[in-house]
Amino acid sequence: MLKILVPTLMLLPTIWLTPAKWLWPLTLTHSLLIALISASWFKNLSETGWTFLNAYMATDPLSTPLLLLSCWLLPLTILASQHHMTPEPVNRQRTYVTLLTSLQTFLILAFGATEIIMFYVMFEATLIPTLFLITRWGNQAERLNAGIYFLFYTLAGSLPLLVALLLLQNSTGTLSLLILQFSTPIPLITVADKLWWAGCLLAFLVKMPLYGVHLWLPKAHVEAPIAGSMILAAVLLKLGGYGMMRILPALEPLTNELSYPFIILALWGVIMTGLMCLRQTDLKSLIAYSSVGHMGLVVSGILIQTPWGFTGALILMIAHGLTSSALFCLANTNYERTHSRTMILARGLQVALPLMTTWWFFTGLANLALPPLPNLMGELMIITSLFNWSWWSLMFTGTGTLITASYTLYMFIMTQRGTLPAHIIALEPSHSREHLLLTLHLIPLALLILKPQLICGWTA
Repeated sequence: MLKILVPTLMLLPTIWLTPAKWLWPLTLTHSLLIALISASWFKNLSETGWTFLNAYMATDPLSTPLLLLSCWLLPLTILASQHHMTPEPVNRQRTYVTLLTSLQTFLILAFGATEIIMFYVMFEATLIPTLFLITRWGNQAERLNAGIYFLFYTLAGSLPLLVALLLLQNSTGTLSLLILQFSTPIPLITVADKLWWAGCLLAFLVKMPLYGVHLWLPKAHVEAPIAGSMILAAVLLKLGGYGMMRILPALEPLTNELSYPFIILALWGVIMTGLMCLRQTDLKSLIAYSSVGHMGLVVSGILIQTPWGFTGALILMIAHGLTSSALFCLANTNYERTHSRTMILARGLQVALPLMTTWWFFTGLANLALPPLPNLMGELMIITSLFNWSWWSLMFTGTGTLITASYTLYMFIMTQRGTLPAHIIALEPSHSREHLLLTLHLIPLALLILKPQLICGWTA
């Protein structure tokens, strides 16, 4: 673990001591090296237990793919932010990259933690850099409002979790993930026990987010700069899913009784957010709502508590992380040229940027889960495990899948097809930097088709 954590921390002196003209190339190279070294975590995936163990941190087949996704994303965010950050004062540029690096450090410590309290502290710590990114580097005046929504939704959900964890420590005597799985399940009978169960899951359901407590997400996405949107969609939402997977074994047997309303709400959310996507005029808002829909499937896959559901949820989290991050990058390339996120004002771009249309096409296909991509594999495993639980669920998942395909095609047609509006006179051509950025998103997705067991979790 330290071989990744120490180089990540060493990025900070690199950022602040590098001459201004070398700031972006050097930080990009450094972070890319960290991402490549982190691939060595995959070498022990045949083992089902914990590896790379030290006093406080370890990896296992569940945390390894998420750790690797966190490391892979830092160079991509640096690459995506380079264009719009260059005109700013150099100290603001350095602060921006420092926030991204601190966010990666907190994510590595969160996904690698073996103590639940350490995971909780890092889970909360990721709020701080993200909040600064949204409120300091957001585009519109609404960014402060978005930051407040983001902060208070997450904090209000997280405080009951802290109380629930202290109660768990009191009753079992440990909060170590290594020991907790072997401890005797707590007899959960009273109403207070049921409230404790809800307290344990609430923070993660808000973070995912579950439909009903999702309002902070579209606001945060729309107002955040490109790096904020990428990390939020690709990794920060996955903290919720990871936390649920870790805490659920300690909540037996109560989950079997109490999870039904949450599963139904998550599946209803898949349909409702899909319908909202079909009515969006703002491109980033559409992509944000599509994230809520996909995470609804992940929530139901986790709460169903079958090996297929867990595996499908993990695969979909990784695949969605890469796909939604790529979609935000594409939305940003449009925004940098047209200075508008409104799809009606920035349409027909296929005529002006034909290569970008190819990227839009491939990323759109990944979003609507085209075979043989891992997106489809994850969705099918979740749909199958839900069908095994109750065949009525097929109505929700089937309708949700159709609506997902509809809004993805709507997004592609609105942004790319048709005639170029008269007010768009001169557009900057697409840059190699942007093509490299999208290649680095979609190549891992394509490679996972060949070796999907890397992200199958503990049932591999």
